[in-house]
Amino acid sequence: MPTTNEQDERMKQFKNKGKDAEAMRRQRVEVAVELRKARKDEQYLKRRNISFSMEDSLSPEKEDKNLMLMEDLVLSLEQQLSVELKHGWEGGGPFLSMGGYKGECSPGKFTMMAIGSSDGPMYRDSLIQQNVIPPLLALVAPTTPVGFLRNVTWTLSNLCRNKNPWPPLEAVRQILPALICLLQHEDRDIIADTCWAVSYLTDGTNDRIHVVVDMGILPRLVQLLSCPDLPVLTPALRAVGNIVTGTDEQTQLAIDAGLLAILPRLLRHPKSSIQKEAAWALSNIAAGPCSQIQQIITCGLLHPLVELLEKGDFKAQKEAIWAVANFTTGGTVEQIVDLVQVGTLLPLLNLLTVKDGKTVQVILDSLSNIFLSAEKLGETEKLCVLVEELGGLEKIEALQTHENNAVYQSALNLIEKYFSGDDDENLNPDVNEETKTFTFAAEEGDHYDF
Repeated sequence: MPTTNEQDERMKQFKNKGKDAEAMRRQRVEVAVELRKARKDEQYLKRRNISFSMEDSLSPEKEDKNLMLMEDLVLSLEQQLSVELKHGWEGGGPFLSMGGYKGECSPGKFTMMAIGSSDGPMYRDSLIQQNVIPPLLALVAPTTPVGFLRNVTWTLSNLCRNKNPWPPLEAVRQILPALICLLQHEDRDIIADTCWAVSYLTDGTNDRIHVVVDMGILPRLVQLLSCPDLPVLTPALRAVGNIVTGTDEQTQLAIDAGLLAILPRLLRHPKSSIQKEAAWALSNIAAGPCSQIQQIITCGLLHPLVELLEKGDFKAQKEAIWAVANFTTGGTVEQIVDLVQVGTLLPLLNLLTVKDGKTVQVILDSLSNIFLSAEKLGETEKLCVLVEELGGLEKIEALQTHENNAVYQSALNLIEKYFSGDDDENLNPDVNEETKTFTFAAEEGDHYDF
C-alpha cells in the first residue's frame, strides 16, 4: 500500500497551478498507468493460484480522519452536482466554472479527481458506503461534456479496482449498466478507462465474472480487440483474458462472441505485451474441454502458437508453453497429433535450455503427455527417434544435472522410460521429405505425421 507521503505527492500533482485541463488529464493517466503496472503481474497469473498479502491497515485515528474526508468529498460532489443540474451544463453553472480559480481546477473537477485518486480498498469502500455511486452515475449522460465525462469514467474505474477485498457486489451491479453505456462511447479515453474498469471487475472468482458476463458485455469487448489503439486494446484484451479464466460456459461465451477469430492476429501483434496477453488467453481456453480445444485447431491458432514459441519474447513464450501444456493435458490423441504435426516439438525442445526451472518443468510435462499419446498409438519408439533427431534427447540428458530437483526427476523419468532401451533399426520412421515430419501408423490405413 502506498505510504502517506506517496499519497500526499499524488494529491499535490492534482493541485499544481498553471496547468490546463489537458495537462492535468495526461498527468492523471500517467499516474493510473503506473498503478496498473505495479499490479500487473498479480492480475494475469490468476490460474496459477498465487496469493498476495493483505495491505497493512491504518490506525483507528487515521481511519476516522479519512472517513470524515470521504464524507466531505461525497457531500461536496452531491451539492455541486445539484447546482449544475439546476443551471445546466451550458448555463455557466459553477461545477465546471473556472471563475475565481485561475490556473487551478474548478471545484467540481477537483472533487472528482480527489475521489478518483483515493487509492486502496479501504478508501474505495468508504466512498461507496458514503453513497458516492449515484451522483457519479447521474453524470453518465449525453449532456455531460466529453472532457468531464472522462473524469467520471476514470473515477468509476478506480471504484472497481483492488481485490483485497473486492468491491461489494451490490456496488458492482450499480456501476455495470453505466459501464455498458460508456463502452459504446466514441471517445477513446472513455472507452479505455471503461475497459480497465471491466478488467478489474472480471479479475476475480467465477461468480464475479458471471455478474459481468451476464450483462451481455462480451460482444462489445471482443469487437474492441480489433481496435488499433493500444490504450484501448490492452485493457479490452485483459478483460477478455480474465473472463476465459472462468468456467467452461463463460469461456464458450467468449468463443461464441468471436474471440478465436481475432486471436491469431493478436498472437502476431508487433507489441510483445499484446502477444503475451493473447497467449495467456489462449492457454486458458486450451485448459477447457476437448471441444474447445478442437475450436482452437479449427480457427487456425496452432501455427501462430508455434511461431510464438519459435521467435516470441520470452514472457510471451512462457504463456505459449502453458498453452501447449494445457492442450496436451486435455486434448484427445488426435488433437495432440495435430499439435505435433504443425511443428511444435522443435521450438519446445529448444526451450529446454532456458534458465527458468518452472518453465522447463512445464515443457517436460508437455513432452510426457505427448509420449503418452504416442503410447496409445503404439508409436513410442518412433517418437523417440524423432525427439533424438531434433536434438531433444541431448537437451533432456543435460537436465539431469539441473539444480531444480523436480526438473532433474522429470528428465530422468523420461530417459528411463523412453530412451533406455536398445536401438532398433526397424523402428526408424519414414521421413516425409516435403514436410520434414515422420509418419507413424496408428492402425493399418491410419497415419499420423509427428
